[in-house]
Amino acid sequence: MKSRRKRKASAEVNLGFQIAPMIDVVFVIMLYFMVMAGAVQVENAHNTKLPGTVETDQPVNLPDEIAIRIDDEGQVYLNDDPLDGPTVKLLPELANTLNQLRESSDATQSKVLVTIYADELARYERVIDVLDALSRAKISDVTFQAGSPE
Repeated sequence: MKSRRKRKASAEVNLGFQIAPMIDVVFVIMLYFMVMAGAVQVENAHNTKLPGTVETDQPVNLPDEIAIRIDDEGQVYLNDDPLDGPTVKLLPELANTLNQLRESSDATQSKVLVTIYADELARYERVIDVLDALSRAKISDVTFQAGSPE
């Protein structure tokens, strides 16, 4: 009889839903989030000064010569980098690049020397377009050479 009672007693004991362990778990999770909330860093603004042009007393060495090459199809190259297309008449990329170069040379108190290399079959009109871009960039030290740069 004793063994039946023990079985019956253990089967009759229904613990049901225990709320106390659930409350303990909720308090531990809440404690974790409260502690971690104090560790959050507030983002601050960082004042950063970006570099710009600075006037100098001594000249800084820029490239000795800027080479502009015009090929037979009318493509313009600035130091072997193609700029604009062969059909673009005003050459805005070339003019902007030359203008930036002139501004940096003015800031460093140095001269910009440009050599134009025109291929033998390059159109004169394209050479005039390059000269107009140089004029817009206010660069006046220009030389010509036939053929490609060596």
